[in-house]
Amino acid sequence: MQKKDLLRICLQNLMRRRSRTFLTVLGVLIGCCSIVIMVSLGIGMKESQDKLLAEMGDLTIITVSAPQRGKGKVKLDEPLVKRLRNLEGVVGVSPKQSLEVDSIRILAGASKRYIAEWSSVVGMDTGEIGRLGYQIVAGAPAKGDGQVVAGEFLAYSFKDTLRPEGRNMIDRWTGEIDSSGRPVDLPPPYLDPMKSPLVLEVTTQAGTFSFPITVSGVVKEDYSKGYETSEGLIMSLSDLRKLLDKVQGAAKKKLPYDSVLVKVASIDRVADVEQQIKTMGYATESMESIRKPMEKEARQKQMMLGGLGAISLFVAALGITNTMIMSISERTREIGIMKALGCYVTDVRVMFLAEAGAIGLIGGVIGCVVSSVASVVINLVSIGLSPENLPAALLGGEGVNRVSVIPPWLLLFAILFSVLIGLGSGYYPANKAVGIPALEAIKSE
Repeated sequence: MQKKDLLRICLQNLMRRRSRTFLTVLGVLIGCCSIVIMVSLGIGMKESQDKLLAEMGDLTIITVSAPQRGKGKVKLDEPLVKRLRNLEGVVGVSPKQSLEVDSIRILAGASKRYIAEWSSVVGMDTGEIGRLGYQIVAGAPAKGDGQVVAGEFLAYSFKDTLRPEGRNMIDRWTGEIDSSGRPVDLPPPYLDPMKSPLVLEVTTQAGTFSFPITVSGVVKEDYSKGYETSEGLIMSLSDLRKLLDKVQGAAKKKLPYDSVLVKVASIDRVADVEQQIKTMGYATESMESIRKPMEKEARQKQMMLGGLGAISLFVAALGITNTMIMSISERTREIGIMKALGCYVTDVRVMFLAEAGAIGLIGGVIGCVVSSVASVVINLVSIGLSPENLPAALLGGEGVNRVSVIPPWLLLFAILFSVLIGLGSGYYPANKAVGIPALEAIKSE
């Protein structure tokens, strides 16, 4: 028997009992929808967790510190930096040194009219800023010789000394705040740090020292990397060492770094790299300790939700088995005639398996379509029932937390699983049909 004949007979037999076929397909549809929707809720939960972690900080950054704050034998020095750069999976390494003095002020304008107090100043390997994930939103990284990178909102730290106290600063928090907690439509500051000559004023017990600086760029605010990305300054390590030599003496140059930032190629390699650094005797800090428990919890919930959906599909499998057994009892004579005419036993088996697989395929495809529509509706209800929110409900985006997320692989898996359930459910009835003797089948009414 040719394949096209088997396909034609399969479709005819499914259409012969339309109501029974419809109810069986409906069972598969419901089971498929249950799996897709349940798993999509778990994926949506994980997506929300990932966005939450991303807002908390860079997931691939490891902060290395020395025990006893570097006062013991284990120190953060240049040999360590070279060892860290040679670790497999590491894409960026930079020492970090803070300017620790009595007070730091940044002066700008004619007669030092504008003053920013309590600023944070750190020294880094500015050539590694891009590899470490720092985002330059304007200008370029500092190259030394008095160049610095300013925090995104440093301009709003300046107060106008000619204005009365309480009304001498621009408040960037009075406007609208977006979902990530960042201000929207900021009012213009008093000055642009990249266009205004600045003076860094450092006060120690030895006196007050002034250093002219030039802002070469502005870095995006990221508290996981330090307060300096918001309202501080980042300069090259060589410039910071020169500054420390002047205000605290050359002995300061021999002191180890405060910390070392290590950027790993991917999230999956963070745990391995972090363990290697701990083996060296250094303390580490990263988002891995938070991410792993959350990821484990999300995976468990996905399995639980998927298991509940799978139960519905297995119940539908019983319906397919029942339908095929009833079909065999009604078509016993037909089976006998097919065998008498010379049809192979394999053809009879394939015919019944094809019918069961077709029921699974139809139910799976329709179930995926219904699930996709239901997912969009769920997301629209959570985001807001508006046509403008339809793209966000479908594709997500920055600041959008979807409740249900259906990736393409989930739809493909659901269809294949439905077909396999159909084939598995039809295996016993197909073998039963094959085992019916031809003569007894022909005698059957």
